[in-house]
Amino acid sequence: MADAKKLARIHRVRTLQLNLTRADEMRAQEKHASETMLAGRIQALADAVAPAAATTFGGASLGAQAHFRERLHQSAAAAQARVSMAEQFAAQAAEATRSAKRDQSAVEKLLERARREALVREMRALEETPPTGRQGIRHDPC
Repeated sequence: MADAKKLARIHRVRTLQLNLTRADEMRAQEKHASETMLAGRIQALADAVAPAAATTFGGASLGAQAHFRERLHQSAAAAQARVSMAEQFAAQAAEATRSAKRDQSAVEKLLERARREALVREMRALEETPPTGRQGIRHDPC
């Protein structure tokens, strides 16, 4: 019976670990989505600041635009690096979730096996019990 209690306690711990890893995975996916959206917005800004052939505002304006464009490209590169890091973190979190699910499934299988073994023991114990005293006595109708 202590084995069943121990398995139940392990199952509770594994379930808690699985829920925590699922939460981590969701946070990682949300961060990846956020970083991807940010990188897209930065890229759209960089594309919007691209030089146009028809507009000439003078040397100072072109210099300012070039500087701003360079800064946006640096930001875009940094955003892409953050996106790739977020992808890696999301992949690691997904693997951790799969591992936790495997652990929990293994404990659930052990619990099910223990439950079946307990049922078999109870059935054998019932089969081995002697019959009660009144089963063989039949009364004639009065």
